[in-house]
Amino acid sequence: MAGQPAALLGLEKTSLRQQAVAALRVAITSGELAPSSPLVETELSEMLQISRGTLREAMRQLQQEGLISAGARGRLYVRHLDSKEIRDIFAVRAALEALAVRELAGLADRATVIAELRAALDVMDTAVLEARIEADLNFHRTMCSLTGNDTLLHSWISLEGSIRMSIMFAGLDRAVGNMDVGRHSAIVDAIETGDADEAATAIQTHMDWASANLVS
Repeated sequence: MAGQPAALLGLEKTSLRQQAVAALRVAITSGELAPSSPLVETELSEMLQISRGTLREAMRQLQQEGLISAGARGRLYVRHLDSKEIRDIFAVRAALEALAVRELAGLADRATVIAELRAALDVMDTAVLEARIEADLNFHRTMCSLTGNDTLLHSWISLEGSIRMSIMFAGLDRAVGNMDVGRHSAIVDAIETGDADEAATAIQTHMDWASANLVS
């Protein structure tokens, strides 16, 4: 394969697909593409200036992420969540992240972990609108990553699309209201104590408040 142009190896196609995935993900999570709205291939491929084949690949990935759902006759729509689904997603998040903070609180040397989590909170503190949501997701993802438990991290990432949809359930203003740095700092403070039960309680309290704020 030496000397073959990158295009023949599929790199350009992959790049286009990933760009399409990113553009559609932003359009969905920002509300530009509203929940339950149909995804028409001809319109989207023209808007994104990509082939329908590349678009289908991108939408397949977003379907796996939980941002797109299939309706009658295989037609694709922006996923719509109801209140029960929001609560279910946050219940699973709470279970996964409680495991994460228990493992982090149990580390003999937590200084590096605490420093990384506080750095993530600093980013959240200065971010606005969609960037603040991304900073929030990064904080929780980092928390799972720092455990070194790859299965835990993979489980959280597989839920990330649904998490994004749940965050945007009540609109951008309500979503940003969930990104309070003080409430996130309470989680880091609990990890720093080394008390696994306290850390798990902090996560449960955080998730209960966040889900209630979205569905109230």
